[in-house]
Formats: sequence, C-alpha cells, structure tokens
Amino acid sequence: MDYRLQVFVTAANRLSFTKAASELYITQPAVSKHIQELEDSYKIKLFDRKGSKISLTQAGEILLKHSRNIFEIYRTIDFDMSILTKERQGSLRLGASTTISQYVISPLLADFHSKLKDIKVNLRNGNTEHIENALINKEIEVGIVEGQSKNPSIKYTAFLKDEIVLVCRTNHPLARKRNISITELETLKFLTREVGSGTLEVIEHSLKKENISLNKLTIEMQLGSTESIKSYLSSSDCVAFMSIHAVNKELKNNELMIIDVDNLAIERYFYIITLQGSQNALTALFIKNLIKHYNLKL
Repeated sequence: MDYRLQVFVTAANRLSFTKAASELYITQPAVSKHIQELEDSYKIKLFDRKGSKISLTQAGEILLKHSRNIFEIYRTIDFDMSILTKERQGSLRLGASTTISQYVISPLLADFHSKLKDIKVNLRNGNTEHIENALINKEIEVGIVEGQSKNPSIKYTAFLKDEIVLVCRTNHPLARKRNISITELETLKFLTREVGSGTLEVIEHSLKKENISLNKLTIEMQLGSTESIKSYLSSSDCVAFMSIHAVNKELKNNELMIIDVDNLAIERYFYIITLQGSQNALTALFIKNLIKHYNLKL
C-alpha cells in the first residue's frame, strides 16, 4: 500500500503517468496498474483521464492530502530514529525562490552536506508564490523566499538582508549620469520578472510608497528568470531592478553597472518559511545550521 501511495503521489504531482514512471524507474503500465489497484481498493476513481492528460478527482485530492501527511510522518520517524543511533539520516525537501536558489543558497547547502552527509536534500526552485504553495501543499518542509506577501498559514522568519538596485549595461546612455531622479524612471524601458515573483512584488511595493505605479513604467518585456534578464540587458537599452546578490559577478566584471535613483532605497529580507505550528527535528536542524552559517541571531 505504501508503494502504491508513492506511485499515486508521484503521478498526482506530475499529472502524468509517463513522467511518474520515469521518476520512479518503473514502466508506465506499472504506474497504471498501481493506480488501478488503489481505485479498486477504494471503489472510486482517483484521476479523470482525457486522452494523454490526467487530472485529480475530488477523491484523488483527498487521498493526495492524506498521503502527503503519511509520508511526512515517515520522514520524521526516519530522522528521529536515526538520532537514537547517532547516525542522523533522513531527507529534507527544501524550496527556494529563484534569486536565492541561484545566488545565495549553494554555499549553505555545501556546508550543510559537509556536516551531515547522510541527510539527502532535495531543492525545488520557483518564484515565491510557487514555493509558498509547495509548502502549504506539504510538497516541501521548509522554504526560503523573497517578497512582501504574508500568508496566515505560514510562519515567516527574517533571514538575510538584500538590496534591490537599478542596473543597466556599462555602455548604456545612462552610464554618463550614474544617478537619476525618481521621476526619470518613467522615461526608461524596463525588464521585469513575471507575476508571482517576490522581487517584482517588493519593487512594486517600494515604488508605490513614492507615488509611482508600476503601470506607469514602460515594461518592454517580462522574463521568467534573472539570468535571461541579465542576458537581455547586455544587448539592449533597457534597465532592470535586480537583487545585488544576482548581479555581483557582472558588476565585478564591469558588464553591468548600478544607476542610483535619488531618494529611492529598495531593501528587503529573505525569509525562512515553515507552516505555522509545524516543524520537525530535521527542519529545525537545517534552520539552526542556516542561522549559524550566516552568523545570524533570529
């Protein structure tokens, strides 16, 4: 039954029997067989099938919720029992928003692995909205995100300070000025991240305090990753607000430059997120190491 539930959860997460089979290293007919056996056992359909596409039924949604809870308990049992033998084994599912996963968290994960080699860490990358949803759906145990949103079911702990700066290529016409007034922002062409991005949310919040609406800015393009924005900037006259962590290398290599905006400072914190009232021993250990790595006092 446990393995059938594992197959079911994988298929439910992927919404594809073929992708579930690939992830579990079994055949697609084997996935179908396990799902069929579950449906026969509960006497109800778990998936609606329309050609090659599948979606969860109401029964499937209920089983997915309970299955996630079951596997969360198993992970907690595995880690708690390993502590008794001083082995500290287990698996941790971590989520990080794009800026953090690409530019901040790698040294931390390397440090964590060097201390606890038997803890397997699975890192999920996505924008802040995706990571928060993954936490609420119990697809991860802990996340690190950017942004201003506050979901009441999530505990937010300020973790690391960040600054968002306005950048452009070094041979941009603005390069001679080095700083501009806040009203000049409306004369520029911008690249931004997609809706749901924590960085975009913080920018919009900060500009609003200065009576500037994001809608008043000329947005040439919305792009789905920080790397694509940097690449676009290198061959265009656009500008972009970006995390200082994301452009450190380009600033050092003189590929991008910062344009100061008078009377505008966009600062934020990255946040550690866990579900309210829910933190197992492994999650607590990871957070403790994260705090120690950055010499923080939370």
